[in-house]
Amino acid sequence: MDDAKEGDRDAVETAPLPFRAAVDALRSARLRPQIEIEPTRAPQRLAPYAYALEAAVVDGEEDLADGRLVLLHDPAGHDAWQGSFRLVTLVRAELEPEMAADPLLPDVCWSWLTGALQARGLSYGEASGTVTRASSHYFGGMSERPAASQIEIRASWTPREGLGGVPDTASHLASWCDLLAQIAGLPPAAPGDASVVTLPQRRGPQSR
Repeated sequence: MDDAKEGDRDAVETAPLPFRAAVDALRSARLRPQIEIEPTRAPQRLAPYAYALEAAVVDGEEDLADGRLVLLHDPAGHDAWQGSFRLVTLVRAELEPEMAADPLLPDVCWSWLTGALQARGLSYGEASGTVTRASSHYFGGMSERPAASQIEIRASWTPREGLGGVPDTASHLASWCDLLAQIAGLPPAAPGDASVVTLPQRRGPQSR
């Protein structure tokens, strides 16, 4: 894994300037203390250049939610992206089965993603994704374990490019962390921020 990360660092150093600037902004972003974030191996076949981060919302020694954010860059542009950059994410959290059964939950979770971007005044396009609910019930020798439900958001969007063809990736990362905190059930980072509605009836923290 260390060798893979070293290879990713080398790839960034030889990448075009807009991509290097976008990655530098991700590395220097200041985030709320409950979110632990670190670089991880980036996918190799989605775009000529890629950089990935993984994060967990942490309470003491327990995880409340986790996710992955990947920055893709194709200097030639991409028709489906309508731009030369793309952000791809996966976010997951455990839920109470009753909450997972709410028919409005997928729409609410998707609105959390778009709302997190809009709350920071970010310009983006071509957003797409899925919200998936999964439930596990245990039988036989595992029958004493309580039923478990999980919500998963997979999404991608095109961050609009600013000066020098570089998107504001630090703000996009901050909005993604807002989504992570929201799905984990944390209170808003800013006092009085009514745009953030936390998830009720969350399952207890999961051991790391």
